[in-house]
Amino acid sequence: MTDNSTPLNTNGSARIVKAQESPEATLAYIARVSNPKNQNNPDYVKLLTYCIKHGHWSVFEHSHMTVEITTSLDIATQILRHRSFTFQQLSRRYAGEEESPVGFIIRQLRAPDPKNRQKSIDSLPSHIQEDYTARMVEHHLKTAELYQEMLLAGVAKECARQILPQCTETTLYMTGNCRSWVHYLALRLENGTQPEHIEIARDIKEIFKSTWPNVYECCELLNWKL
Repeated sequence: MTDNSTPLNTNGSARIVKAQESPEATLAYIARVSNPKNQNNPDYVKLLTYCIKHGHWSVFEHSHMTVEITTSLDIATQILRHRSFTFQQLSRRYAGEEESPVGFIIRQLRAPDPKNRQKSIDSLPSHIQEDYTARMVEHHLKTAELYQEMLLAGVAKECARQILPQCTETTLYMTGNCRSWVHYLALRLENGTQPEHIEIARDIKEIFKSTWPNVYECCELLNWKL
């Protein structure tokens, strides 16, 4: 059973939407508030490095960027826990099939980690992965079909959405300052994070690198142990 209006994807992604103009120069300008004659000094790499190494994090709250993230509802729930950010998420109360067709993100099945209840390991036999993945796909396609039938029958979107699974694709915008992004990456690039969330964090890391390249280099030197 296939349905071209119900895409089955295997991963999520993140892309830059907007970053503040001259983000690092802005940080340096604000860091030099007590030295106004030197605020426009373009030589600021050592200054930012000093601030990071000595924990002067308030400086890094004055430069922002917004990232668009496409992922599944379960990973979105984890991302939304980072409360220092501002979020806007696709609403299934408003968006039906016409505005945003339902899609599902189907990922590799793993076994539970015997030592950490929040983790999983790639030790599940291939025949179990293949069997249950096929059954999941069939289940999700039937769910999408039922969802579409409910909307056509006049069921309100906010009611019909309750049957959609945690792997339903969603889009959210995540806006935060440099300090918040540093904290997010320091936490979510670690092995304790769900692998699918780490994929998103790695995409964001590359966006961070292009937005705040010198801050990035300093964080790399410190191995994000901040």
